[in-house]
Amino acid sequence: QVQLVESGGGLVQPGGSLRLSCAASGISFRVATMAWYRQAPGKQREVVAAITAAGTTNYPDSVKGRFTISRDNAKNTVYLQMNSLKSEDTAVYYCKPSGFPSWGQGTQVTVSS
Repeated sequence: QVQLVESGGGLVQPGGSLRLSCAASGISFRVATMAWYRQAPGKQREVVAAITAAGTTNYPDSVKGRFTISRDNAKNTVYLQMNSLKSEDTAVYYCKPSGFPSWGQGTQVTVSS
């Protein structure tokens, strides 16, 4: 059974930073492509970062240069470092392994002054 536990969200001022963590179990984490998604109120869920087993990363233009995804295979954990946060980054953030339908509970990120 796949379990995904996201943490690290919170309230931050515009321009601030947060680091999200996602602990995964029930999958062969070392070989999995992992991705972070977000869903803002009234909007569709969108991918914001992905990292392959080899460490190749990919970002949409909306977060490129501000967000960094990384992984620690020894801890079965994927991270999302978010810098220069903007109000439009406000959303619930989720992680998910490629090829699995499971979602965690997400972690709320609110960017507001």
